[in-house]
Amino acid sequence: MKKIFVSALLLSSMFGCNSILDKEPLTSITASNYYKTGDDAESAITGAYDAFQGDTYYGSTMNIIGEMPSDNCTSINGDVVYLDNITWNATSGIVGRIYQTGFQGINRANSILKYVPGIAMDQTRQQEILGEAYFIRALNYFNLVKLYGGVPLRTEPVESGESTALAASTVEQIYAQIESDLTKAAEMTAATQGNDILDRGRAIKTTVNALQARVYLTERKWAQAAEAANKVITSGRYGTTLTSNFNDLWPPNNKTESIFEIEYAGNDDGGFTLPDLSLPAPPASYSFPKYNIPTAEFVQYADTAKDNRFKYNGVVSGGKSYSSMIYGGAGTGNDNGWFVYKWRSTNFFSSSDNYPVLRLAEMYLIYAEAMNEQGGPSQDALDKLNAVRTRAGLTALTLTDLATKQAFRDEVDRQRRLELAFEGERWFDLLRYTAHTKADPSAEHQVTALDIIKAVRGTEDEHYLLFPIPQYELNNNPSIKQNTGY
Repeated sequence: MKKIFVSALLLSSMFGCNSILDKEPLTSITASNYYKTGDDAESAITGAYDAFQGDTYYGSTMNIIGEMPSDNCTSINGDVVYLDNITWNATSGIVGRIYQTGFQGINRANSILKYVPGIAMDQTRQQEILGEAYFIRALNYFNLVKLYGGVPLRTEPVESGESTALAASTVEQIYAQIESDLTKAAEMTAATQGNDILDRGRAIKTTVNALQARVYLTERKWAQAAEAANKVITSGRYGTTLTSNFNDLWPPNNKTESIFEIEYAGNDDGGFTLPDLSLPAPPASYSFPKYNIPTAEFVQYADTAKDNRFKYNGVVSGGKSYSSMIYGGAGTGNDNGWFVYKWRSTNFFSSSDNYPVLRLAEMYLIYAEAMNEQGGPSQDALDKLNAVRTRAGLTALTLTDLATKQAFRDEVDRQRRLELAFEGERWFDLLRYTAHTKADPSAEHQVTALDIIKAVRGTEDEHYLLFPIPQYELNNNPSIKQNTGY
């Protein structure tokens, strides 16, 4: 199901810093830098956003871990082949990176929530910063619980000399904390940060609503998911309709439909590494076997003749553009075939392209899915689904075409895969589909994570629905237990 093979090369990790905030990040708490002023609070929130940017998080790892185990992508690069083959273990490098960096971001948010309330500063801005910290903590925990299941629930900062030993909380407890944090964030964040770039690089109220929609969808809380998505859609902040030309969305740097992006400066201390890891050379800086190669099955699944997301757009540096993919043809065998093309600037592993975490089209699809799961097909839900289809150049469907809940579900699943291709969401969707069918056997999905696991490994090894707790955490935290099966 998954196999297109390229050869392997080891690459080093690189880290980035925030390009849109002019405060130096405050990343640790010591006797000499306790929070005293409003500037300290601004530096601290910058540091909390900064944790998302590095190569060990959204700089590449979060995307790779969300695509490589799925039916979207493949590779035999030695750094990631175990994700493709679903043979990861507690010492696999990428498995441990998000765990570590996610808790780093949580600790920074916890420090803000502990110390910023005691600062004498503008009270409106103080509340906004606290709201942003709740959003940051929620996003980190959401990523961790999807990947690892129950993890330690920390709501106080771990400071110098303190023990880090803490047992894992349950999945239900983690989700309850995420929901609580997002409720507070929605109340406390600003309606705007003052300009389009800040509104897309930091959390505002509609950013929080968008994350709520994704969280509630994952929990199968359909009414809440639809309500949160609709708040974003009807806000008008991201346009009243979808952008007419899909190709104009890429690269994603602060485009109209972008809700929340990880911002990159495009320099050695603030660059995005994923484009160089996934593009052929040129435009990539070096020729080597790449990550996230589109599978033969995906290329066949996409309509490269009619669908504007995959339709031929013309010759570009390194090959032929199909909006979401590029067909390479230059250089060695490493650079031939299909590659991801949603990020197009490389610059020696310091790309200035941003990473879209949340965007408007997903809200349309969340709304359509959640409404269908509540009561079956409706014109309201179909209008949102058709907006995504027609922007892609596909014909609008009717309620006669999608007359049943299952038929509508199948089309939403298809459009999610095509619209969000290579954006790091496919594996999480497949996990979500597995959980949905377990909770409601009448809810069928054409492909689930268990289907992929069985196709790749030969058996439905359910423990691969979670990643293992990294070995270093087991060594340092005697209170935590390994996930079943590892």
